[in-house]
Amino acid sequence: MIPNLDSQIGITVYSTNFSGIGGKIRVKPEDFHVSEIISDKVNKSITDQEGYAVYKLKKKKIDTNHALSGIFRKKGIRLKSLGLKDASAITEQFVCSGNKGRAIEDFSTDKYSLEKIGYVKKPLSKKDMIANHFKIKISDCSNDLSSFTEHDKVLNFYGYQRFGSKRPVTHLIGKAILQRDFKKAVDLILSFTSSYDSKENTEIREKLSDKANFEKYFDQVPNQMDIEKIVLKEMIEHDDYFAAIRAIPLSLRRFYIQTYQSFIFNQSLSLAFLDGENLFEAQSSDVCFDFNGIIGKYVKGLDQRLALPFVGYSYYKKTRFDHQISKILSQEEITPKDFFLKEMQEVSSEGGFRQAALHCFDYSSQENTVEFSLSRGMFATILLREIMKPEDPMTAGF
Repeated sequence: MIPNLDSQIGITVYSTNFSGIGGKIRVKPEDFHVSEIISDKVNKSITDQEGYAVYKLKKKKIDTNHALSGIFRKKGIRLKSLGLKDASAITEQFVCSGNKGRAIEDFSTDKYSLEKIGYVKKPLSKKDMIANHFKIKISDCSNDLSSFTEHDKVLNFYGYQRFGSKRPVTHLIGKAILQRDFKKAVDLILSFTSSYDSKENTEIREKLSDKANFEKYFDQVPNQMDIEKIVLKEMIEHDDYFAAIRAIPLSLRRFYIQTYQSFIFNQSLSLAFLDGENLFEAQSSDVCFDFNGIIGKYVKGLDQRLALPFVGYSYYKKTRFDHQISKILSQEEITPKDFFLKEMQEVSSEGGFRQAALHCFDYSSQENTVEFSLSRGMFATILLREIMKPEDPMTAGF
């Protein structure tokens, strides 16, 4: 049985026949460890010679952005991360200074610690982080974990976090923006409710479903609903749905579009799998990534990994998956050219490609704990979904 939440984010299949062990993850932050792996080349380039300072940030019960803001407030130094790590885990990641020379002493708070590990000649970028290593305890599991191995092939879906987890709405907002239905986008931001959200949040969202209540309830909107407040303020002052969407930070507006692309990708992968396409081995004329992540056509004998289109305005039709993708776009009433927005060109997206299968390595399991590494941009929750086969992902800690 595929959980309803999975279907909402475009995942309608399991790729393994493993029966699932049930259980829960993240019962305590200590149950979920994640650490970044950087390339050997970058590792070797970290020296004692002055340059851009590189630190190891270890944290728990706080997300990356809030930890970095705390460091800036306390020490006056801006650091950039290679990836974002959430609050419900113990995480280790690399962060780098954007300015040469100035470094700060190691320090720690109750939620995070910062340790200088050296200097590099040029600042680290996202591409320098090649993978994440996970160590995860699964509590209350009912079956034996040992019969699942890294040879069980898993499709590379986008995970729940991408869509808002408890409130899977980001892709719906993205679709409304692409369809130039800015009123609908505002309505979704303010009043889309989910059975997993808190009673208080649901009550305020129900009130905000009526435009007449915007001014009346503005002061009752909790601080964590910061985007809702931006949108409400714009609506109260100018009553302009397009302007209200434009007021949202650019990175988040782009993310809405990207999440809708992720939804189409998940649907495409599901449908291609159901149609019997081989998604774990590249074939003649397929588009693939090579070992260095460079995209190109399939070449027999090379170590390549099959890629599926990530739809945007430059959508590449000449793949064996065009049948499924075109069918989904038709059902969604969206065309590739919709991803170019004349009214809001800064959020336009040309699309690209994404690997079809998870690249999992260094997998091991012991009693109720799994350890594995995944290439950058792949979701641990997608591998755990295949291992646990949860009836309800949210109550299982996803």
